Amino acid sequence: MEDLKNIIQNKQLSCGVVPVLFAWGDWQLLILRRGATWDFPAGSASVHEDALEAAKRETLAATGLDDLDFAFGEDFKETVPYTSNGTDNNVGRYYVAETRTEKITLPAPARLGKPPHDEWRWVTCEEAEEFLPPRLTHVLDWLREKINE
Repeated sequence: MEDLKNIIQNKQLSCGVVPVLFAWGDWQLLILRRGATWDFPAGSASVHEDALEAAKRETLAATGLDDLDFAFGEDFKETVPYTSNGTDNNVGRYYVAETRTEKITLPAPARLGKPPHDEWRWVTCEEAEEFLPPRLTHVLDWLREKINE
């Protein structure tokens, strides 16, 4: 297990998975909306938690997806540091995994009483460009390379 504290050196790491589904003649990416912001499923990792395990846990919690297949490998792409919740040392780490699940649920944690995300949708890489924030541009470029290899 990797020690995230040593790797990210005072950065807040968010770990997630970009679920992909081959449907409608093309690869579709799952994106989630919280408020006005679209992103891939992700959430905070604990200091001594394995990043991939955190990404799987957070994706399951946000989407209900439990059939993730890391057929593209377990490498990842990180975002440039960005500002979130008043801090500017946040970094997102994303893995890519295939799913066969088309219908997504947005589970509601008991502590919140409602889902943390407002909406989900499957989009192509080209459509994703219209929704995702600039901090995810090079993650999207990396993803295109992965799924088209």
